[in-house]
Amino acid sequence: MFDGISAAQGVILCAASAYEEKYYLNPDFNSLPVSVQEELQILCVLYTADVGGILTLHFDDYGNLLFHVTARENDLLFDEIGSVLKIKQIQAEKRELLEALEMYYKAKFLEEDISALLEERE
Repeated sequence: MFDGISAAQGVILCAASAYEEKYYLNPDFNSLPVSVQEELQILCVLYTADVGGILTLHFDDYGNLLFHVTARENDLLFDEIGSVLKIKQIQAEKRELLEALEMYYKAKFLEEDISALLEERE
């Protein structure tokens, strides 16, 4: 579907491509509240509109939510420095959302004890 997305990245939550002008949400996450799904879509689409390339949010084997960015080799418009800065901005501004998504994934998909996860946060 998207160039540059591979299963080796872990479990993909969502992705957006500036090249194809498309957004993808993994159907396994359709149970997320619609407001969260919409916020993820806005986050990803605005990122690719601003910086270019392909942004993939995926979970690693431990349930950490990671940002993965790729750009076509000949893409002279892709802003590599802007990409790093934009991701840092997103991680700061959306920290609560990103942490909640990690907790959701750990509880639902990794079947970790949610009470232990909540204690870790405090």
